[in-house]
Amino acid sequence: MEIEYVIFTSVPKDETAERLTQLHQKIFGTSDDLIDKMAQKPQLLIVLAMSGSKVIGYKIGYELSNEIFYSWLGGVDPGYRGQGIATELMQKQHQFLTEKGYKMIRTKTMNRWRGMLVMNIKNGFDVINTYMDEEGLHKIILEKQL
Repeated sequence: MEIEYVIFTSVPKDETAERLTQLHQKIFGTSDDLIDKMAQKPQLLIVLAMSGSKVIGYKIGYELSNEIFYSWLGGVDPGYRGQGIATELMQKQHQFLTEKGYKMIRTKTMNRWRGMLVMNIKNGFDVINTYMDEEGLHKIILEKQL
């Protein structure tokens, strides 16, 4: 199986956006008005892993400031996990951001997403803080110097 990694700096205008939404729904159980939310983010960056026309993984983020980028959402189709796709998506994101002059990347996760927490730590992120959100969920904030 050949995997192609594609970068978008705005919401894709074709059926790719719908395929991304379907994968997000499959992973997180909700679509969360994903397309509308992405369209409102400053300096949006989407990195997709594609197998043919199928979206099998994604990493979405946006600018917090001219030096700090927020890695917002990401996931890999359960049928394609364990092949290094999430790590490759992260590396492609970080490479693009470094080339664009960002100095730091920030993300948040939760204990229930342990795979993401471990991957972030293995890839140079530091836990900088934790907090309880308005719904009582414990969030973990991580940062990495680019």
